[in-house]
Amino acid sequence: MAMSLRKVEETAPALVGPYMSAGESLRRHGLGGQRVAVYLVVDYSGSMKPYYADGTVQALADRVLGLSAHFDDDGRVPVVFFSTDIDAETDIRLDDHAGSIDRIVAGLGHMGKTSYHLAMDAVIDHYLDSGSTAPALVVFQTDGGPINKLAAERYVCKASRLPLFWQFIGFGDPDSRQFDFLRRLDELAVPAKRPVDNAGFFHAGREPHRVPDAELYDRLVSEFPAWLAAARAQGIVRS
Repeated sequence: MAMSLRKVEETAPALVGPYMSAGESLRRHGLGGQRVAVYLVVDYSGSMKPYYADGTVQALADRVLGLSAHFDDDGRVPVVFFSTDIDAETDIRLDDHAGSIDRIVAGLGHMGKTSYHLAMDAVIDHYLDSGSTAPALVVFQTDGGPINKLAAERYVCKASRLPLFWQFIGFGDPDSRQFDFLRRLDELAVPAKRPVDNAGFFHAGREPHRVPDAELYDRLVSEFPAWLAAARAQGIVRS
């Protein structure tokens, strides 16, 4: 059940705009009324420091909360911060969203490298432990390729049998070769490597916080309906 506009106005008035934009995008993509578990995975590697300092990561977290409010009514999103290892597993909440990223990272240690597969493993464990039967949309943010490409690809393929869709977002130089791997992940063969296409990728540029809400939400959910239909047809998502 979605959270009502009135509830969002009461708990997070600053997020009413993103919430409204998210709703319009979901209707455009035929996702109105769909129950979905939303996750956020955030890169905490050293090169991400400017994006934490200028509020870009907080802006993404806020917009993911605005999206999640249409998919369920608990007002929270599980978040995984990752670098070389898992740095934190926590929640962000509508009623406590302002400054939440700064508060979380204040307690974290050294910003390391980039291990996608460990973050994916943490999301999979959380989803299985939650007992949820809803399909999940995992918003997975990064500013570069993984230190272990083979492990990351293997996790995407193994996770394709679970009701999880991985929407990768790149921050930074759109021409960087760092994102070649994510483009390849987006195009892994079906059914040779995985039963359904369970991953998407788009690049948000050097200033992701400047991407308009409507554009961001359209890109976050554009591939989700096709995956949902294919996953239902395969029995991966229960009808």
